[in-house]
Amino acid sequence: MQSAVRKSDSSSTVPPDQPLPATAGTGTTMQQTASPSTRTEMRPVKYHYADSFWCTYLISVFAASIAETVTYPLDLTKTRLQIQGEALTAASGAISKPKYRGMVATAGGIIREEGILKLWQGITPALYRHVVYSGVRIVTYDTLRKKLRGNNELALWQSALAGVGAGSIAQWLASPADLVKVHVQMEGKRRLMGQAPRVHSAAHAFREIVRRGGVTGLWKGSVPNVQRAALVNLGDLTTYDTVKRFVMKKTGLPDCHLVHIISSICAGLVAATMGTPADVVKTRVMNQPTDLSGKGLLYKGSLDCLQQTVGKEGFFALYKGFLPVWIRMAPWSLTFWLSFEQIRSSLGAGGY
Repeated sequence: MQSAVRKSDSSSTVPPDQPLPATAGTGTTMQQTASPSTRTEMRPVKYHYADSFWCTYLISVFAASIAETVTYPLDLTKTRLQIQGEALTAASGAISKPKYRGMVATAGGIIREEGILKLWQGITPALYRHVVYSGVRIVTYDTLRKKLRGNNELALWQSALAGVGAGSIAQWLASPADLVKVHVQMEGKRRLMGQAPRVHSAAHAFREIVRRGGVTGLWKGSVPNVQRAALVNLGDLTTYDTVKRFVMKKTGLPDCHLVHIISSICAGLVAATMGTPADVVKTRVMNQPTDLSGKGLLYKGSLDCLQQTVGKEGFFALYKGFLPVWIRMAPWSLTFWLSFEQIRSSLGAGGY
């Protein structure tokens, strides 16, 4: 009788190709069968919200604003360093020794002669710029890499193409704010040199630029600006994305803060190396005085500025301000990417 019962029970067992039912002793089986279903039901809602176009845009703007505020004094110091040789050359016709010779001395001079708050002079248009620049570059890069990658792993050349395209488009749209920022940044130095101020605020700078050169005058220096942005984002976006995937693949580390830190430091170094020469040219073209029609008085264009800079001051003049550029880009990139990734994670999105 007992064997008959056992035989009857065994005949009613679940076929071997079906998952075993969950029991008190098979919690693992319950997790394996229930978990995929739960994730499948939950993930579309989170993905749609956190990975949407506008959510990604707003997160990138917010993260960039944090990074810009923290590192802005280094940006101001870099700008002063890049034009100090130019100002002396233009005034006297010969190259003379600049007043400030390094980042620390330049920053110290600004604090001593103009006040510590002047280290944040021009931050308002800088933040306006990131509303356009950072938002556009991130969502454009994300869109381009998805289209280029398809169902395959993203190749280096695809990431580079996406980075150049995203940086170029974003910077062209943000060029007016960048031009206003450079004009405001230089006012403190002009006043110390006994020159009449050109602008009194970001709004005044905007009006003066339009008055002198029309609406198209807002894009003065946009060519070297776009060239710089293409190189910087080739270094920043492409390096961050590539190094992050490489580190995770080779080390087995999860998508964590350590990976973000390593990737952002590498991105800042490569971006500074590639972008500093174009940044020097861009700053000089945008800062040069103009005639009543808005035409530059020192340079005909970015190529002429490049030739004059190398011819009069040597090749390494193109790397004036490299140290503050790198020192700024490293913490800027670190702050931006950590903030960006953390906010996305808290909203339910996966790693960028």
